[in-house]
Amino acid sequence: MRTCRAAAGKLTVVLVTLTVLAGCGSSGPSPQAWAASVCSALTPWRSEISKLTSSTNEQMTAQTTPAQAKENLVRLFGGAEQASEDARRKVEQAGVPKVERGEEISASFRASLASMRDAYGRARTTIDGLSTGEATVFYDGVQAAVETLKQEYDASTLDTSELNSEELKRAFDEVPECR
Repeated sequence: MRTCRAAAGKLTVVLVTLTVLAGCGSSGPSPQAWAASVCSALTPWRSEISKLTSSTNEQMTAQTTPAQAKENLVRLFGGAEQASEDARRKVEQAGVPKVERGEEISASFRASLASMRDAYGRARTTIDGLSTGEATVFYDGVQAAVETLKQEYDASTLDTSELNSEELKRAFDEVPECR
């Protein structure tokens, strides 16, 4: 009986220590550190998406065969899908900012990027599935896929109206990574 009490006492000490340590580890980055990490993730993503958008527009007006256009567009949308996932992963790695509703704010950023990633993925899959046998039918399919992508992309834009954090607003305005 005495051995059981001693073991239970040791287990209690271990559990209390783990709980205290878990509490210490759960504090997230400061608003400034989180904003810097998020901007560091989003800046290359924006550049990549801008570059891919320009390339897509050029591809839509270029004098290429449907097979060439298909190959290029699938590669472009795949690149946008990957860039969005890379940004989402980096925002996830930034952790949860130490602000009120920090978990919700972080989750909203990640969800927005995941939705954009998925929209690009669906556009890539749709275009990859188009037949190139008849140019008009192919380009009509591409146009429809791009319109759907635009609608899905617009719908996935982060709505910050409910995620007001004065600390984060200030941090995004102040940190050099966000300028």
